[in-house]
Amino acid sequence: MASISPLAASAGVRTLADGGNAFDAAVATAAVEAVTVPPACGVGGEPFAIMYDAKSGEVHGLNGSGRAPLAASREFFVERGNEFMPLEGPLAAAIPGEVLAWEQIAERFGSRPLSKLLEPAIQYAEDGFAVSEQLAGGFDALNRKLAQFPDSRDIFTRDGRPLLTGETLVQKNLARTLKTVARGGAEAFYKGDVGREMARAIQAAGGLYTAEEIAEHQNTWYQPPISTTYRGHTVYETAPPSQGLVLLEMLNILEGFDIGAMGFYNAESVHTMVEAKKLAFADRNRCAGDPDFVSMPLSELVSKPFAARRRRLITSVAASGDAEPLPLAGDGNTSYFCVVDAEGSALSFIHSLSMGFGSGFVAGSTGVLLNNRIGRGFSLVEGHPNVIEGGKRAMHTLNAYMVMREGRPYLIGGTPGGDRQIAWNAQVVTNVLDHGMSAQEAVEAPRWTSTPGTDPHNVNDPFALDLEGGMDPDDIDDLRARGHQVTAHPGRVFGGSAKLIVIDPATSVRSAGSDPRTDGHAAAV
Repeated sequence: MASISPLAASAGVRTLADGGNAFDAAVATAAVEAVTVPPACGVGGEPFAIMYDAKSGEVHGLNGSGRAPLAASREFFVERGNEFMPLEGPLAAAIPGEVLAWEQIAERFGSRPLSKLLEPAIQYAEDGFAVSEQLAGGFDALNRKLAQFPDSRDIFTRDGRPLLTGETLVQKNLARTLKTVARGGAEAFYKGDVGREMARAIQAAGGLYTAEEIAEHQNTWYQPPISTTYRGHTVYETAPPSQGLVLLEMLNILEGFDIGAMGFYNAESVHTMVEAKKLAFADRNRCAGDPDFVSMPLSELVSKPFAARRRRLITSVAASGDAEPLPLAGDGNTSYFCVVDAEGSALSFIHSLSMGFGSGFVAGSTGVLLNNRIGRGFSLVEGHPNVIEGGKRAMHTLNAYMVMREGRPYLIGGTPGGDRQIAWNAQVVTNVLDHGMSAQEAVEAPRWTSTPGTDPHNVNDPFALDLEGGMDPDDIDDLRARGHQVTAHPGRVFGGSAKLIVIDPATSVRSAGSDPRTDGHAAAV
């Protein structure tokens, strides 16, 4: 398995070593990440997952995102002078689906009780853990956000200053909440004292959620997930409101080019991939929203004929200055881990607070740091498919993928990174399938990112391309000559934390890669 948190990876591996399956290990890992990686994920976050059950041979998808408060509307925010949704405080938060996802995965596919799987997370919350250099950097960078809310300040600062490398982070209130879940399950979280205290704290600070809305939260399961094929492999992705469809469209467009023959990380291959990404994001921005509220042509967007029409807009000589959506016929901060067990069951799991430390708001005595997906994900543009409405789910940058060969998992991967997830996931997939890289080579290789993506704050900015070190200077000049606004950085400088497991189809040997750009660990038992 591979996780951004060495402590979480160790908890997952211990679960496997004790006879648990991949689903047990996933719950244990997710819970420890929720305690030990507070800038990225937490009990107050939202998960998405792709899961392969070796017993049935079926692939399942999970969406754990929360709906906007019923009292929320575009007018509510516009009348208060907002041009964009607020990014901090309780108005920015969605109801977290994390705890319910743990229980559902354990009950549907696991072999261990939830109470047992939560023991490592409870211990790290109760007794604390040492703050790493990476984590200390997050506390330093976002100390202002955390210090403005009393309950957040008490936990995540030292009398207002950032926690330092080597100091111990103890979360007693969160430990108490996790013990409540261990005893009473998700019902105790959403419908009991925890949910009521979250609602009280949210409303006292000006938020809109009621205890009844928290009690009624539901996750969405679907089978099978959305998919396409790439080079003879089936690629599964998380369904809307996840923007996993963008990766599928991008791969469909790229399949018409010989990416392997172009060569790795040069002007021709990067130009082609960047242009494919622009087109896929233009289509997402035009028509994607919560499928319960927005009629979107999903099957067409991920189809081969549609990709062929889009592909014709890519030329080898010039970057597009704009990426207009094609007429349709109709139809931050995050944590990611992956795990495979001895029987072949596999999970690709991503969960997030959205931006660093989410909303910055801890919900009263629960110790739960809430996400800011409502603030980050919704638009206030009238008529936009992702405009905020009461009970609606925001479109998510979160996505997780699984690539199958002959009906069995071959690649299980993903990364944090907001809108950059799509481009980075596409690069990792092509690194393996087009360039023949190993798991570690694929996540460690230099990569590019481009903006804008979907964020309402910068979606209308000019296109820009950022490159990590490793590209020949002549290729950088070539990209500029094609019209790309290029910034070349030295070394491995981007965020994200790509994780990948590759299963050899001939021998079934598993190999895992963990991104050296962040804390992380690939482990086996």
